[in-house]
Amino acid sequence: MLKEDLNRTYELVQGGKIKKIIGCYRVPGCHAIVTYRFGQWLAKQNLFTRIFLEPLYIFQYHRMRSKWGIEIPRAANIGYGLYIGHNGGIVISSQVKIGKNLNISQGVTIGISGKGERRGVPIIGDNVYIAPGAKVFGKITIGNNVSIGANAVVNKDIPDNSIVVLSPGCIILEKK
Repeated sequence: MLKEDLNRTYELVQGGKIKKIIGCYRVPGCHAIVTYRFGQWLAKQNLFTRIFLEPLYIFQYHRMRSKWGIEIPRAANIGYGLYIGHNGGIVISSQVKIGKNLNISQGVTIGISGKGERRGVPIIGDNVYIAPGAKVFGKITIGNNVSIGANAVVNKDIPDNSIVVLSPGCIILEKK
């Protein structure tokens, strides 16, 4: 999965092969994704490997949170093709389930909310874009091919192929 994640950034960087590699290395989102995937891999390893490498994961996770403001716990279930466009203020719940090819921007929160049967975290489909400042929370389902606009607050189910914008309330539009 890590290869697909990094390829998304690699394809967006302009220039030759060396410039693209250096460009990927300089993007904090790539570091966050590597840390997240490393933590997932480490959790599946034998006890000796975990004891030996856990301090490295903890150091990198703390660095990711404090230096770049990106919090993606290794328990989160995120499909391949994750792309983090900008760093800062990104918080993702450890209980979230996200499909492939998620584009996420700065200031985004995907978290738990609700009471009783409505308490939970979002299930997010494939090919979703979440713009800067958007908040997605509660036991909801976000469909495939959805774009969530800047500063939108989403706490309702969103059907496939929709655009969600803030104007000043939540408006759901068909992409067609």
